[in-house]
Amino acid sequence: MYRKEQYLYKQGKAYKAVVRNYSQQDFEELISIQKESFPPPFPSELWWNEEQLSNHITLFQEGALCVEIDGKLAGSITGLLVKLDLNNIEHTWEEITDNGYIRNHDKDGDTLYIVDICVRPSYRSLDLGKLLMQSMYETVISLGAKRLLGGGRMPGFHKHSHEMNPEEYLEGVVKAEIRDPVISFLLRCGRTPLQIVSNYLEDEESHNYAALMEWKNPFIQ
Repeated sequence: MYRKEQYLYKQGKAYKAVVRNYSQQDFEELISIQKESFPPPFPSELWWNEEQLSNHITLFQEGALCVEIDGKLAGSITGLLVKLDLNNIEHTWEEITDNGYIRNHDKDGDTLYIVDICVRPSYRSLDLGKLLMQSMYETVISLGAKRLLGGGRMPGFHKHSHEMNPEEYLEGVVKAEIRDPVISFLLRCGRTPLQIVSNYLEDEESHNYAALMEWKNPFIQ
């Protein structure tokens, strides 16, 4: 079981953060957080349901983490283990995550794949997304996996799609010439891009593209 406590500070006020594995008692709040974090036009059918959450804690509890602030649930991150051929890495979110049900979780997998990360909008100024991501890096190390991987939406791409392709857009974000709400965040968390994938997830803002972003286990060369 995972549990980490630390203090966060904002405008001279201290907040106690606890990152831990989520459980069945958290399901109602986790679904509520999804609704707050991913409002329309994000498809409502992609919000968690209780069957998915039950699979997360029974099939791979190590990959089911949440964060509390002063006792209130404020966000979560979920993953599964998979085996990947980096020479043939094209996939969709539905394929790699079993549509969020993670029944394809491979206990012998070498890659911890991020299914989802979300934080209540009212808590985002505390950098809880980065805290959750760092906690999952620690899980990668604990499990002896080679890497953490996940597809990052590019919600700012639609503003630039008339003048550049997805690869050029990603390059602009990496060079800090463009700020993307998701990709820029992942870069600040230590993730590095591998490639663009098309038709990753139904997402009008990203034109269905995503950037596969990796974090390598520094103890495995």
